[in-house]
Amino acid sequence: MELALINEKGKPVKGGLSASDDLFGRDYNESLVHQLVTAFLANARQGTRAQKGRSEIAKSTRKPWKQKGTGRARAGMASSPLWRGGGRIFPNLPDENFTQKVNRKMYRAGMATILSQLAREERLSVVETFDIEAPKTKLLAERLNAMGLKEVLIITDEVSENLYLSCRNLPHVYVVPVSHADPVSLVGSRKVLVTKAAVAKMEEMWA
Repeated sequence: MELALINEKGKPVKGGLSASDDLFGRDYNESLVHQLVTAFLANARQGTRAQKGRSEIAKSTRKPWKQKGTGRARAGMASSPLWRGGGRIFPNLPDENFTQKVNRKMYRAGMATILSQLAREERLSVVETFDIEAPKTKLLAERLNAMGLKEVLIITDEVSENLYLSCRNLPHVYVVPVSHADPVSLVGSRKVLVTKAAVAKMEEMWA
């Protein structure tokens, strides 16, 4: 598989970069990608939301009116779930678990499917190295503008301090190491810029 290799001005370099077909040449599997993204978002949930049941509502337990003779529907207490302001029938608990298990083989196949689709859609480009001399947002912005990139996910083998500090004030520009690349960020990125060393690490991890 030949990946698009670009220079510092965003122009393609002759020859490209030869990469593994197992990682960048897979057929698109929509159901697998959907399962991977859903599981990733579910595992990111804290599960700290909470609601009150009828026994936890701060209302009197006195019977609102007598059982018979009023013409109204019978009622036991104001904290009934049928009443406004009453407790929930099946309340959400603060220790709720939303985690979903994804096997290692499925995760590798899903990441390979996403990267292959990015390469087919020409949304993935490779650069030799990517770093800046000083921790200045202006320097990074000028370099990205020269490459024709505005909204981009940059994946490097190691994120230097200068690069990390420079990207924080740029909207829609994210820099992550290979180990922190996730399916949601890859799917949602318009452009993905990967260094050569990061491609080698990807092949070790997911091919």
